[in-house]
Amino acid sequence: MINRRKFLQATAFTGFGSVLAKKVMASGAVNLKDYPVVISTWDAGLRANKAAWEILSKGGRALDAVEKGVMVTESEQNCCVGLGANPDRDGFVTLDACIMDEFANCGSVAFLERIKHPISVARRVMEKTPHVMLVGEGAQQFAVTEGFPLEKQELSPSAQKSYENWLKKSEYKPPAINVESKQNKDHGPFAPNKLENGEWNHDTIGMVALDANGNLSGSCTTSGAGFKMRGRLGDSPIIGAGLFVDNEVGACTATGQGEDVIRVAGSHTVVELMRQGFLPEIACKKAIERIIKVKGEKAKDIQVAFLAISKSGEVGAYAIHKGFSYAIKTKDKEELIPSNYIMR
Repeated sequence: MINRRKFLQATAFTGFGSVLAKKVMASGAVNLKDYPVVISTWDAGLRANKAAWEILSKGGRALDAVEKGVMVTESEQNCCVGLGANPDRDGFVTLDACIMDEFANCGSVAFLERIKHPISVARRVMEKTPHVMLVGEGAQQFAVTEGFPLEKQELSPSAQKSYENWLKKSEYKPPAINVESKQNKDHGPFAPNKLENGEWNHDTIGMVALDANGNLSGSCTTSGAGFKMRGRLGDSPIIGAGLFVDNEVGACTATGQGEDVIRVAGSHTVVELMRQGFLPEIACKKAIERIIKVKGEKAKDIQVAFLAISKSGEVGAYAIHKGFSYAIKTKDKEELIPSNYIMR
């Protein structure tokens, strides 16, 4: 059970402490004075940030950077993002993505099959249609019309193996929560470990960037939860849940149990808290506290994390549990940073 005293401490953040948090940089946050900057979720973000930085470092637009950045992860064909990801319980890989720019333009695709780069289709939805979201067959039809090739509908070897293992019990439950590794030679301290079966259990990459002109944009792409019910959507393609950008205030992206991010309109909540004057890390923490309040005892079984950047370039993140890390890239910094968390 969650210790009652710790639970109350985790969810209580009022009075003097709340006022102080608006003025004092929280532990673990990064304060950056120089543009540009790009941040993204998990260790995959280290590679994605490099691609984004190629655009940002040349004075390019944040929107272009966040699209190109997460395309790297989509192309890696791993178990968690893109066509190489774990399938739904019926054996099909379905992809979700969204993108948002500094003018509040946004586009999204969901339940999309056989398209390698859903983030780019989401951008086309934003730029070439009067809509925000296209789903399923309609989204695929639009993608093909826009020149995106249909890929073969077959599982990658790793996904096929994972699916066969899952079929032995066919259990549908939230993924286990990541733990931290202090011995990861590839990604430095605090990179998340793989699970016992050798797989990663997080299923999203979210990225937000602040360009040299001081403008913000964000992207989010995912294969959704492995072995999900067919047709299930999480927070990742939903503007205001998995991603939100307000160019006057800041931007936020989310990762983890999507259903619970949706319950609190998570990324929008974080941005609105920043509008009230809270620094990104504290805004993320308060949104996490809200999820814990909603979930109660069940919060111990899920992981959610938020990652945010303010208009002035301050960065911060917060998670329910230990194990979430985010990647950051600036002209002077390139590293993976462990997020603070509530449940200890």
